[in-house]
Amino acid sequence: MNKKVIRIIVTAVLLLAAWLTTSNLGLPVWASFAIFLIPYLLISYDVLGEAWEGIEAKDPFNEDFLMSVATIGAMLIGFVPGAEAQFPEAVFVMLFFQIGEVFEDHAEDNSSKSISKLMDIRPDTATVIRDNGKKEVTIDAKEVKIGEVIVVRPGEKIPLDGKIVDGQSALNTVALTGESMPRNVAEGDNVISGCVNETGVLKIKVEKSFGESTASKIISLVENASNQKSKSETFIRKFAHVYTPIVVFAAIALAIIPPVLSGGGWAQWIYRALTFLVVSCPCALVISVPLTFFGGIGGASRKGILIKGGNYMDALAKTGTIVFDKTGTLTKGVFAVEAVHPDKIDEKELLHLAAHVEQYSTHPIAAALRNAYENENDSCTVERAKEIAGNGIEALVNGKKVSVGNEKLMTSLGITVKECPRCKGHAGTVVHVAIDGVYAGHVVVADKVKDDSASAISQLKALGADRTVMLTGDRENVAENVAKKLGIEEYHAELLPTDKVDRVESLLKEKRKDKTLAFVGDGINDAPVLALADVGIAMGALGSDAAIEAADVVLMDDKPSKIATAIRIARRTIRIARENAWFAIAVKVAILILAATGLLGSLAMAFAVFGDVGVMILCVLNAMRALQTKKFDVKKLNIDTI
Repeated sequence: MNKKVIRIIVTAVLLLAAWLTTSNLGLPVWASFAIFLIPYLLISYDVLGEAWEGIEAKDPFNEDFLMSVATIGAMLIGFVPGAEAQFPEAVFVMLFFQIGEVFEDHAEDNSSKSISKLMDIRPDTATVIRDNGKKEVTIDAKEVKIGEVIVVRPGEKIPLDGKIVDGQSALNTVALTGESMPRNVAEGDNVISGCVNETGVLKIKVEKSFGESTASKIISLVENASNQKSKSETFIRKFAHVYTPIVVFAAIALAIIPPVLSGGGWAQWIYRALTFLVVSCPCALVISVPLTFFGGIGGASRKGILIKGGNYMDALAKTGTIVFDKTGTLTKGVFAVEAVHPDKIDEKELLHLAAHVEQYSTHPIAAALRNAYENENDSCTVERAKEIAGNGIEALVNGKKVSVGNEKLMTSLGITVKECPRCKGHAGTVVHVAIDGVYAGHVVVADKVKDDSASAISQLKALGADRTVMLTGDRENVAENVAKKLGIEEYHAELLPTDKVDRVESLLKEKRKDKTLAFVGDGINDAPVLALADVGIAMGALGSDAAIEAADVVLMDDKPSKIATAIRIARRTIRIARENAWFAIAVKVAILILAATGLLGSLAMAFAVFGDVGVMILCVLNAMRALQTKKFDVKKLNIDTI
């Protein structure tokens, strides 16, 4: 139990004792004042201190100042001729103000713990192999040098980014991606800090320093997210700076002008002014709105979605136009054999020859051909492999000259390639094969569409996205095929990087003024466009420094459906912030009017306490909902409702 809670309990006991004592004994005003002063000072000394510090800093108009003036006034009003003592009310107001502070601290702690738990992905120590492999030393991870080899055992977190030089295992990436599916790794694979090693012992050659590791960058990103204020947060802060001094001077006017004009009733109007001060305190707005955005950012982080600030929440919530890069975003970015159409030989033999000719090439299409033929390491002999720039490769396979490449290569061999009717259902790169100058067939290699890309587009449209656009450097027929599969209405193909920038600039001019444009790319090749868009979303950014640096929103896995999730979280966060703002303003205005006109009578201070502390507690509890990441109702979060 913390000190503030203990103070609240002790104060409550002392307040009850003081009330029982003074109500039964009929003590004079000064004696009652002395008795109630004990619980008052116990519960208020820190608030009074904060108020005084604000006065010394020449910035007095804050909630501590308002509560101090109101409660000190309530403690002293009993000495005004004709006034009724308000000692219990003064202590009661400060007591409930402190209870509200406890609720606020609890909510902030929950949000911080949630993010801290999520971001507790970077161990402070690492086990390093030294003395030529003879010795293992556990040292501070900051002291590990690039090129050193570290050991990570099952159950331990990977402290630094690097490449596996020995061992294989399954890695838990849930803290980074929000996904529980383990990722299998082996010697030669790159791994990043923050993953949990689940099974085997891994030896990893460090490739990045502690400060440059993926985990460090993600932690820094989330910690600094609160610095990027949303429009709502910025408005509330500016509003509070203007609103608070106006309220103070209004209370002074309420205490002085009516009794001066009427020639009396000072005690009544001073009491109303004090009530006015209590209820007008902007705690609910100043605390709950930033807390809502903080909670929303934490909730998104649980899903592997890193939003760099509240201002990007605003932009996400208003998304109307969504522009996608194709390769690596909507497609897997990994080529695979889609169809095999042999001529005079069987499919297996055609793949067998193509895979052997391409065995030394690093081209993605070559990798696809090799992956499609499982028995690459058979007894065949491959000799005199020669690459023909821009056209393909030739080699002798078991003494036969095999040519693998595009139509230009076939033409150079005197072979006329006819249009294949069976290829009409496929969109991809056609790789032709000839044996000793005779056409042997072709293989269609294509980039596969991600499993949930179509679902992602459908969800985004349900959320109210009025325009979906795909940009790609790929060929027209490939782009058309992918767009049709996914339900994307507009696409532009065969674009250079500069062409993509031009297209996005045009789309920005064409979009509605009340909507934003989001660009979704891999964050490496699309950095200029990510920076140009209203909100840049980098997806599949696990381990990509460029993605984390360039984008406003970073999706740590490869699922396009996370884009819709990010938009839903942003809209829900803003909706909760607006609920708090409207509720707080409505209740305060109602009580202010009633208190100023005297319609609340003796209950004025009780209503004032509810208007300040009660509303603040309710708003803080509502703000905590932003941390929740349950499934959303798309209809309730349509763009037109934001």
